[in-house]
Amino acid sequence: AAPRWVRRADSDRRCPLVEGGGVGTLGACLSPPCSAPQCWEVRKHNSSEWCRFIRSNPDCRLDGGFLNYLEGVFCTFPPRLLPLAVTLYALWLLYLFVILGVTAEKFAVVAFSNPRTAGLAIGAVFGAGVFVTTVVAGGIALVKPFTAASRPFLRDVIFYMLAVFLTFLGLYFGRITLGEALGYLGLYIFYVLTVVLCTWIHRWQRGDGTEMPTDTEEPESSGTNSGDYGEEYRPLLPSREPSLRILTTALSPLDCHKWRRKPWYWRLFKVLKVPVELVLLLTVPVVDPDKDDLNWKRPLNCLHIVTSLLLCILTLKSGTYGLYQIQGIFPVWGLVTLVGSVLAIIIFITTSNEEPPKYHCVFAFLGFLASAMWINAAATELVNILRTLGIIFQLSNTVLGLTLLAWGNSIGGEGSAVPQCHPMSSHPPGKHQDILVGVGLGCLLQMTSSQLVVKLEPDSLLVWVLAGALGLSLVFSFVWVPAQCFQLGKAYGICLILYYLAFLCVALLTEFRVIRLSAV
Repeated sequence: AAPRWVRRADSDRRCPLVEGGGVGTLGACLSPPCSAPQCWEVRKHNSSEWCRFIRSNPDCRLDGGFLNYLEGVFCTFPPRLLPLAVTLYALWLLYLFVILGVTAEKFAVVAFSNPRTAGLAIGAVFGAGVFVTTVVAGGIALVKPFTAASRPFLRDVIFYMLAVFLTFLGLYFGRITLGEALGYLGLYIFYVLTVVLCTWIHRWQRGDGTEMPTDTEEPESSGTNSGDYGEEYRPLLPSREPSLRILTTALSPLDCHKWRRKPWYWRLFKVLKVPVELVLLLTVPVVDPDKDDLNWKRPLNCLHIVTSLLLCILTLKSGTYGLYQIQGIFPVWGLVTLVGSVLAIIIFITTSNEEPPKYHCVFAFLGFLASAMWINAAATELVNILRTLGIIFQLSNTVLGLTLLAWGNSIGGEGSAVPQCHPMSSHPPGKHQDILVGVGLGCLLQMTSSQLVVKLEPDSLLVWVLAGALGLSLVFSFVWVPAQCFQLGKAYGICLILYYLAFLCVALLTEFRVIRLSAV
């Protein structure tokens, strides 16, 4: 029988698990060195053997994804052009961060659902947690000292510490059961309900029912759309726009008035985002309850019937199902296109441009499904390219997660909070949701009817450094901020940034085995 593979406890190397139990089972995983070659050993061979090594080694197989990055760098590019390949991969990695920044940041579920990249997910969620709770929070305190909202701050920190503690227990015992995975998701639902309840109580206590400004609201949105320009460009008499004009207007990702008022660096980043936003507009329907027409765009929504269904079938399992030939003759994507086209024509004939249909809420579900497929596809590519870079530079998944993946995810999501901070801002939350959803849902995706336990085997001391650093930063903020009456000043910011620099030094020294546990 083929051997099962597990990861060694002192490195990222994976070695065969000898069947039969007893001392032999443990010794196969802990004894140095493993007999089977690992994928990161490719560069130890002669450059003429790289391609054959990559194609013949089962450890070099990338799960999912549309592009085989390992074969691209070791087979397509000649060895002398390896720096060019790495540069192109780095640029593509940055653009994948842009894509996930436009859509969402939930890559942790994708990484946790694959045992080979679980270390990447652990490094990402813990590393991003340390980054957000130190550099982002400290940066806000340095740029503009402010008073944190006491109840939201305490709520988020307590839930965050609880999520980290549960994950620490899972790593310590080396497994997560079905009940524990459901407990992660249950805790996330409880957190959402707590936020809703606290918001309702706060409004009830104020008695005026007005809404507080949130971090996600753009301060100039009212000026661009409904203030300075909205009234000026609103037609005096209601008119019926033709379907073609509705379609072209709805597919425009640029606001000309906003474009002229923005600085050059905003325009540059917008140019990078326009292709992604255009594709999202073409494939993801959006139902907006704040608008009178619920964002009903008849020609575009009818087009969504075709494009969203095609997107789902072509991104599911990296297009495996979409390219399947029915009876060896007709592809599945062709059948989906025909069915979607018929439905789109029926909807277009039976509806009008001015009033959304009664079943318009169905488009909200379709938009959720399409956006989830986009996120999954982009996150899968990101995880695969990071694993490829780790093999090229012989870095572990964990250190890639706590550096590149954590920085890219945090800067895209939390970095914008620095220039927008205001006196009612609280401690930057959100990463505990990545832990709860990422670990809970990711472990559920690994479970089968015969195997209801997911094993978490820390591959190095670095995992414990990450967990300890995140827990310590949360405890520090939990003690310091209330002691300072929730006044976050420059001293607090300097302490957090120095803490992160110290953590990063310890983490890198641990990765390169300068700091290590002595053998017993």
